[in-house]
Amino acid sequence: MSVRRGFALGAVTVLCADLVAAVLIWPPTTVVTGTAQAVSVSVAGGAPAAPAQQEVPPPPEIVPTTPTAAPTVSKQPEAPKPQGPGTIRLPAGGGAKLIRKQLGPGAELPVPENLGEVTWWGAELSSATGASVFAGHVNWKGATGPFAELWTERIGGTVTVVDKAGKSWQYKVSQLITLKKNELPQRADELFGQSGPHRIVLVTCGGRWVGGETGYAENRVVIADPA
Repeated sequence: MSVRRGFALGAVTVLCADLVAAVLIWPPTTVVTGTAQAVSVSVAGGAPAAPAQQEVPPPPEIVPTTPTAAPTVSKQPEAPKPQGPGTIRLPAGGGAKLIRKQLGPGAELPVPENLGEVTWWGAELSSATGASVFAGHVNWKGATGPFAELWTERIGGTVTVVDKAGKSWQYKVSQLITLKKNELPQRADELFGQSGPHRIVLVTCGGRWVGGETGYAENRVVIADPA
């Protein structure tokens, strides 16, 4: 099995299972459209794995009604905050800290330890070829993760990555892909391969909740090319 295919089987599939092993905060009998579970991977290396954390879908958003007689107040959009080194920012403003990781002996990518982190494996941002793969949480312990936004992205959106040196790299979303988990290994080389033009690949989970070791039934993959 190639490293790239092993990543899809060991990292992406196993990762989603790791975060759904704990006790549920509430039974996720339904899944809100547009939410997703983080890509889960088992912790690689010889150190003992951290206790499994439970990912659960966030509760439905409550949209307040506006009285018809209420005056309309226009507000100027707030300017985005400066982006710090070693971070990624998605088109709608979601952001996270980048944690550089390598594949373990079983071709497994360690899962981010915190909600505001994204695991980074693969090509460097300066590389002319290969995929920089970013795996992040969608929700965890009832809180929405940074990669929940992947389920509402649009073609053409800008993803900004700032490296540790403070250099900014911009990418434009070119592909939005939703796959069943058993379909992902067949496309591992295409999506995560280290050949072909450089691109970034953002990965998370979501779709239909099936529970057990599977958690969510689908993966969301967003590909962005250098702008």
